[in-house]
Amino acid sequence: MTYKLNILFLFFAQVLFGQVYQWSINDSDLTTTFKVQMDSNYLIETVYQDNPSKFISTRGGFYETKNNLLIVKLEFNSNYNNDSITNLEYVLPEKAKIVTSSKLELDGKWLMAGRVNAEGEERRRDISRARKTLKFLTNGFFQWTAFNTETFQFFGCGGGQYSAKEGNYKESIVYFSRDNTRSGQTLSFKYDQKDNDWHHTGFSSKGKPLHEIWTLRKKE
Repeated sequence: MTYKLNILFLFFAQVLFGQVYQWSINDSDLTTTFKVQMDSNYLIETVYQDNPSKFISTRGGFYETKNNLLIVKLEFNSNYNNDSITNLEYVLPEKAKIVTSSKLELDGKWLMAGRVNAEGEERRRDISRARKTLKFLTNGFFQWTAFNTETFQFFGCGGGQYSAKEGNYKESIVYFSRDNTRSGQTLSFKYDQKDNDWHHTGFSSKGKPLHEIWTLRKKE
């Protein structure tokens, strides 16, 4: 199913790739925030509420530009069971603002590629399979999303702001689909980039030790 956003959206004359856009809607005491992370070929839109934090929806995929529109072929849509949307004709609203322009060394699209166990053995995943966990890092903002590209099953996501410098990686969680109470947590990790792999070590939000391997993604 193809869906065209028809809410008086205006497309910017020139899309700045590798950016994060944000805008909000205020209704009584609730603020609903829309965040769009994008690079030269991938886009994720996420909607959440502040104070108290509440995840609402997320969707994303590879896109192409055509006639001032972003034609997005979705890989995931957390609301798929209700709207059956798999494609978007997308434009940014006039009030969308760039919230940062600081590039970090880990910026990119990363797929969960495996883990290292206590004995130091790597257990790799087949990243070509339909079941994926993607972490999209853009200019100090992050989102991880778990999904199935064939069934459109959505398993969860979390996002917020991050920093990465001299082997130290930190995430500040703003929204978390599986548990809204995780919002506000800050997690610190060590990282080591080896060619196209990123080794990520530390403790999960549940306090469990982890050593993950993420690998840079290329468009299939």
